[in-house]
Amino acid sequence: MMPSMTCYYLQLHYKFPYSMSRSRQPPLVTGISPNEGISWTKVTIRGENLGTGPTDLIGLTICGHNCLLTAEWMSASKIVCRVGQAKNDKGDIIVTTKSGGKGTSTVSFKLLKPEKIGILDQSAVWVDEMNYYDMRTDRNKGIPPLSLRPANPLGIEIEKSKFPQKDLETLFHGMSADFTSENFSAAWYLIENHSTTSFEQLKMAVSNLKKQANKKNEGSLAYVKGGLSTFFEAQDALSAIHQKLEADGTEKVEGSMTQKLENVLNRASNTADTLFQEVLGRKDKADSTRNALNVLQRFKFLFNLPLNIERNIQKGDYDVVINDYEKAKSLFGKTEVQVFKKYYAEVETRIEDLRELLLDKLLETPSTLHDQKRYIRYLSDLHADGDPSWQCIGAQHKWILQLMHSCKENYVKDLKGNTALHSPMLELDNDMRPSALAHLSQTASLKRASSFQSGRDDTWRYKAPHRVAFVEKLTKLVLSQLPNFWKLWISYVNGSLFSETAEKSGQMERSKNARQRQHDFKKMIQEVMYSLVKLIRGSLLPFSLKEGELRQYGGWEMKSELSGQWLTHVIQTVRLTYESLTALEIPNDLLQNIQDLILDLRVRCIMITLQHTAEDVKRLAEKEDWIVDNEGLTSLPSQFEQCIVHSLQSLRGVLECKPGEASVFQQPKTQEEVCQLSISIMQVFICCLEQLSTKPDGDIDTTHLSVDVSSPDLFGSIHEDFSLSSEQRLLIVLSNCCYLERHTFLNIAEHFEKHNFQGIEKITQVSMASLKELDQRLFENYIELKADPIVGSLEPGIYAGYFDWKDCLTPTGVRNYLKEALVNIIAVHAEVFTISKELVPRVLSKIVEAVSEELSRLMQCVSSFSKNGALQARLEICALRDTVAVYLTPESKSSFKQALEALPQLSSGADKKLLEELLNKFKSRMHLQLTCFQASPSPMLKT
Repeated sequence: MMPSMTCYYLQLHYKFPYSMSRSRQPPLVTGISPNEGISWTKVTIRGENLGTGPTDLIGLTICGHNCLLTAEWMSASKIVCRVGQAKNDKGDIIVTTKSGGKGTSTVSFKLLKPEKIGILDQSAVWVDEMNYYDMRTDRNKGIPPLSLRPANPLGIEIEKSKFPQKDLETLFHGMSADFTSENFSAAWYLIENHSTTSFEQLKMAVSNLKKQANKKNEGSLAYVKGGLSTFFEAQDALSAIHQKLEADGTEKVEGSMTQKLENVLNRASNTADTLFQEVLGRKDKADSTRNALNVLQRFKFLFNLPLNIERNIQKGDYDVVINDYEKAKSLFGKTEVQVFKKYYAEVETRIEDLRELLLDKLLETPSTLHDQKRYIRYLSDLHADGDPSWQCIGAQHKWILQLMHSCKENYVKDLKGNTALHSPMLELDNDMRPSALAHLSQTASLKRASSFQSGRDDTWRYKAPHRVAFVEKLTKLVLSQLPNFWKLWISYVNGSLFSETAEKSGQMERSKNARQRQHDFKKMIQEVMYSLVKLIRGSLLPFSLKEGELRQYGGWEMKSELSGQWLTHVIQTVRLTYESLTALEIPNDLLQNIQDLILDLRVRCIMITLQHTAEDVKRLAEKEDWIVDNEGLTSLPSQFEQCIVHSLQSLRGVLECKPGEASVFQQPKTQEEVCQLSISIMQVFICCLEQLSTKPDGDIDTTHLSVDVSSPDLFGSIHEDFSLSSEQRLLIVLSNCCYLERHTFLNIAEHFEKHNFQGIEKITQVSMASLKELDQRLFENYIELKADPIVGSLEPGIYAGYFDWKDCLTPTGVRNYLKEALVNIIAVHAEVFTISKELVPRVLSKIVEAVSEELSRLMQCVSSFSKNGALQARLEICALRDTVAVYLTPESKSSFKQALEALPQLSSGADKKLLEELLNKFKSRMHLQLTCFQASPSPMLKT
C-alpha cells in the first residue's frame, strides 16, 4: 500500500505562496545501500543537503515511484525508506526539499523481480497463497505446488544475463521464461539464465535431463520388481489349488476349498488391519498435525496480528498498523472460516480502539498542523465513521475563541489586581510568534518627546499599559493559530488531507461535504474576526460597543485615556495583523471588520492627539520666560509651532492610508470634529497670550529678562530686582501676536495642508479673527495706558499760571507743557523701541492721533485769540506737528488742520518771520530729544 503522493505534495503548504527559499543547495544523492532489490526492500540513502528536518522533506522518488510515505528522515545526509512497486527496472533516486528544491543523483537503483517462493519458504513480503498444494488429497488446487517444482531443471550453475527484460519481452512476445508456464520458451529461458554457459556445460545439462527422465521410468519399474516375489507366490498358491480341485473332481471339494480360501483371506485381512491399525492411526495423526502446523505457518500473519497491532500502537507505528490491517482486510475480510473470523474480529476490535485513540489525539489541543494532517490521514485510511477532519476544524475553532477570551480575562484580572503595569503574558514563546510581526517591537517609535524617548529597547514592554499589552498579546495569539487553521481548511477543500488510496466515491463525497461546509467555515472565520475586533474595541473603544457586547467583550477599568502615541502603536500592531491575514489569501470581505476597526482607531488617535496637544498648548503659558530677542519675540510662538508640528508628525503614520484603507477624513463628521479641535488648539494658545498679558506683576519671573543691546536703555541700568511692568508685558504679547499673524499661523496652516487636513481655510480664518481681536484689544489697552496721561496733561499745562489766549505776551518759545508732552511721547517711544522696533510706528501714530485730537478740541473751544495768543498757539501746534511728522496719519493730520483753522491767520510778515525763528529755535534746542522722531517709519501702520 504505497500511495502516490506526488500530486498532493506538489500542492503542499496548502495552496499558499510558500516561500521556496533557495538559500540552501539542491539535494544530492551520492549513495544507496543496497543498490538493487525487489519491491519493499528497505534502503538507506546517503548524500548532501537532504533537508533540514522531516517537514522539509516533500518528495522522494526511486525509479520513478514516490517513496515519501515510507521515508524516515534521519539527518541532512541520511534517509531510510522502502522501495515501491516501480515500472522501471532501474532509475535515479530524486530527493525534493522545501529549502533546496528538486535534487539530483549520482547513483541508481536496480529493481529486481521477486523470485517465486514455496508455501513453506519464509518470506519478508506477502505471497499470494490462493493456489496451494493439498497434502491430504495429494492433489494440486490450481497450479502445481511451488515446492515440487525443480529450482534448476538443467542441473548446472545458473548465470543471470544482463539483457534488458523489456527487450526479451519484445523479442518473445506472448511467451514466458517460466518452465512451468504453458507458454514456456526454451530459448528465452536459456538467454536469461545461461547466456554465458559453455557448450560443454549445455551438453552436460542434456545428460542431466535424460537421467531425470530415466529415473522416473525406473521408479515405476522398480515398484513392479519389488512385488514380483509376492506375485509369484500368490500365483503358485492359486495353481496348486486349481490342480487339487481338478484331481478331486467333485463340487464338494471345490465348495470346501473355496470356503477355506475365503476364510484365509478374511483372517489375513483382519490380521493386517490389526497389525497396521496403530501405524495408520499415527500416520493420520501426524498428517493432521502436519496440516495444522502448515496452516499455522501459512496464516501466522493473521494469528499474530492482534498482538502486533498493540505493540505497534504503543510504539506509535500507525503506518505499519494500517498497512497490516489493509492486508488482513483484503485477505480475510470476507472469509467463511470460523477460526479466521474469530481472529479477524479481534483485529477489528483493536482497530476500533485505534480509531478512538487517533480521534482523541486529533481533537487534542494545542497540536501542530503536521500532526493534525497525519492523524486525519490515518483515520481516513482506517475508514473512520463521520468526518474527522471537520471535527478537527471545529475543535480548532473553539480552541482559538477560548484562547482569545482567556487572554482578555487574564489581563482584566491582572489589572484589577493592581499588579505591575506589565504583564508576563505578553512574552510569547519563540515558536508562537509569526514572522510577520518580527519587526513590530522595532517600529512605531513614540514621537512625543515630553512623554517618551525616541529610542526604545525591550524594556518598553514593561512600560506599556495593560490594554496595549493585551492587544499585542491578542494579535500574536491569533496570528499563531489562525494560519494553521486556515491551511487546515484549504487542505480539507482540496482533498490533500485524505489518503490517495481512498475510493473515488469516498473522495467525491468528501469534496461534496467540503463545498457544503464552505458556508459553515466562513461563519467560523467571521466569528474569529468578530471576536478579535470586539475584544480590541472593548479595551480601546468601549463607546463603540452596545451594552450587551460591552458586558461580554469589555470589563476594563478605564482610569485614564490612552495617549495618542500608544494608540499609534496599537494601530501599527493591528495593521501588521491585517497584512499577515491578507497574506493567507483570506477573502477581503472576512477582514472588513478589521479595516473598520483600523479606521475607527485612526480617527480616535487623531482626536486624542489633538486633545492632548490642546492641553500641552495650554501649559505653554507656564513656560514663558519673557526673554526677548532682537525682533521683540519670546520663545512662545516657536514653542507653539513646534508643539503643533510634533503632534502632526506623530500622526503621520496614522494619517497615511495603507493599501485598502480609507481616508480618515472621508466622513464629514470626522472632518468637522478635527476642524473644531484644530481651531480649539489655536484659540487655547490665544487665551494663553491674553492670560499672560493680564498676569499680576508678582507672578512674572524676569530674572532672565533680556533686551536688544543695540537699543538705548531708557529705563536706566538693569538691576537685580528688576521686574516687568504690565505695559511691557502688553508690548511683548503684542509683538508675539504680530509674529503669529504674519508667520506662525500661516506655517501651521501649511503643516495642516501637508498632512491632508480638511477645512484649513476655516481654521485659518477663525484663528486669525480671534488673534486680531486679541491684538486689537491689547493694543487699545496699551494706548489707553499711555495716551490718557499725555492727553490729560495738555489742558492743565496750557492754562497753567492763569494763561489767557486773549491777554498774553509776545511769544518767546514753546511752552513747557508741550515739551513735557513730547518727553512723555519720547518715553513711550523708548519703551516700545526696547521691546520691538516694529511696534513703534503703530503705537506712536495712535498716541499722536490722541494728542492732536485733544489739541484740536482745546483750540476749537477757545472763544477768541489775541494777536500774540494766536501766534503762541500756532507756534505750539506747528512745533508738535513738525516734531511728530513721521508718525502722522490722515486722522492726526486732519486734527492738526482743524486746530490751525480755529486760529486767526497771521496778518504781517513780521509775525510769520517770528514764528519761523521760534520754530527753528525750538528744534535746535530740542534736537537731541527729537532725534528718535527722525527714524523711518514702517511701511505698514496697523491700527
